Amino acid sequence: MSDRRTWFADGMSRRISLFGGTGYAGGNIAREAAGRGHAVTSYSRGGAPDEPVAAVVYETGSLTDADLVRTAAADSDDVVVAVHGSDVDGKPLIDILPSLIDAAIAGGARLSFVGGAGSALVAEGGPRLVDGPDFQEAWKPEALSHAAVLDALRQAPEALDWFYVSPAALFGRYAPGETTGAYRTGGDVLVTKEDGSSEISGTDFALAYVDEIEQRNHPRQRFTTGH
Repeated sequence: MSDRRTWFADGMSRRISLFGGTGYAGGNIAREAAGRGHAVTSYSRGGAPDEPVAAVVYETGSLTDADLVRTAAADSDDVVVAVHGSDVDGKPLIDILPSLIDAAIAGGARLSFVGGAGSALVAEGGPRLVDGPDFQEAWKPEALSHAAVLDALRQAPEALDWFYVSPAALFGRYAPGETTGAYRTGGDVLVTKEDGSSEISGTDFALAYVDEIEQRNHPRQRFTTGH
């Protein structure tokens, strides 16, 4: 179990460019990171949300704008991607990934992704959650798109600094859950409770995510998280 931390390796504020910073996961990450004193710039198609976080800078922009991505990476320590895997302004995220990787390497930024639970293993050695009989067909395009991004990251050049976080199975605006101030991690295996359930709130997912930005415990790895 990991408790809330406000310290990090070098004690310095990070410059974070967050694509999808007005969505559910991205909004929680923006709030958590800004609350710890990091400089957060959020990019989304709509700019600022109805209830903006005071310390966050909101810009209108898209991952499909290669020039914007290069500029953001050059001006940032971390580039966080918290968008749909199957549709980023009409393109699957996997098609945009090469330009993201190039921009992150050139800019010296760590590239990270809010992934899906579908690619998580249900036990050591598999199978993946998405390959199980109970995984809904309607969810598969999104889950498989995020899984493809993870597979590609694992083949990325060594020069790329990256991490990827898969939430618990029950995660999203439809199930906000409880803020506990703690979380567990599970490597590639889905985090579950003793009763077999798997869930995490948006706030505690953001806690795990920003801890990773600060502490760098999972270089070039995916990790799962849940209550």
